[in-house]
Amino acid sequence: MSRPRICVVRAPGTNCDIETAFAFESCGGEAERVHVFRLLENPATLSDYQVLCVPGGFSYGDDLGAGVIFSRQLRGRLGGALADFLQRDRLVLGICNGFQVLLKAGLLPGGAESWPPQFDGRPEATLTWNDNGRYTDRWVRLRVAAGKNVFLRGIDALDLPIAHAEGRLVARDDSTVPAWRERGQVALEYDPHNPNGSVANIAGLGDPSGRILGLMPHPERFLFATQHPQWTRLRLEGDGAGRRLFQNAVEYFR
Repeated sequence: MSRPRICVVRAPGTNCDIETAFAFESCGGEAERVHVFRLLENPATLSDYQVLCVPGGFSYGDDLGAGVIFSRQLRGRLGGALADFLQRDRLVLGICNGFQVLLKAGLLPGGAESWPPQFDGRPEATLTWNDNGRYTDRWVRLRVAAGKNVFLRGIDALDLPIAHAEGRLVARDDSTVPAWRERGQVALEYDPHNPNGSVANIAGLGDPSGRILGLMPHPERFLFATQHPQWTRLRLEGDGAGRRLFQNAVEYFR
């Protein structure tokens, strides 16, 4: 069977695209790093791929806020191509800055159900500055809260590193998170320690279909056991836990 094609779309300031493409490739996918300007020139090329991934970094320097400019490009000239993409059996992944992009573009939390988004001035959620007011780089423990999400199948818990300044998820009102839970959209939770103050300890959010995932931690930075800071003490060997997310995406199309 042919290898699924993955579009790892990058923008000025993206800096995690190489390792993210490698993660998909190491799991049997055919990953291509595509500059967003190429997609803007010909949005129809998005239909050539089965997975769209927005990797981490600091797109456009986060000059207007994390992921803001990149998200406007997805909503604008790429909006129609994304609508077609979402109507097919396709997957979307956003990691760290990519999660910020997906959320601010409106791809999350509603996915295809609410695309293109109609913003009324009060978005359902946003990602803003960490409670500590600074960039935070550390490893965290995560619990999978939505097993129906394609990327998280077969995973109960895992360790991953975080590296962000604007990773605190804020919901519009008190009814938002219960609605997400009812629809199986709360994908990952920090457990036991919440490093940024996100509402309900949420580290990752999915769409109702389970085919879109945005998360602040970096699975592409834990592909091998030896990347864990305690790999010798924990006697870890072989693959790192983050690799499973990319493997699940590739296997979905097999």
